[in-house]
Amino acid sequence: MTTQHTYRSRNLAAATPPAGDIPEPVPSAPAPSSWPWRRAALLLSIAAQLITIAALEGADPLAVTWAALLLAIAPGPLTAVVAFAPAPAARLAAVLDAAVLIAGILGGIVHTGLFFVPALAMLAVAGVKLWHERS
Repeated sequence: MTTQHTYRSRNLAAATPPAGDIPEPVPSAPAPSSWPWRRAALLLSIAAQLITIAALEGADPLAVTWAALLLAIAPGPLTAVVAFAPAPAARLAAVLDAAVLIAGILGGIVHTGLFFVPALAMLAVAGVKLWHERS
């Protein structure tokens, strides 16, 4: 039993680096306060965009109008820029994305436009928080 104990302690000592060799963890910067709102806007925009694409390709498809095409193409990529770009570019993309969403919602209000209202609300809050963040 003593032989096994010394054998285990030697292996444990060999596997564990000395205390001086363990690197200190590097503190990371906290996420900006707009990040959860930007992420929510991205998820909601993509979900509504997929609903619009499904409505355009469904058994009883929507009429292909400018609003339907705008909502089927633009919101996901624009909101991805808002979510992942640095603050100065995200601010510009948020304004452009809000304009696209408002135009699409107004143009497609009787079909799939209302699915984008929650994404627009999240984007509005994220945009306000983005304007208050430092660059």
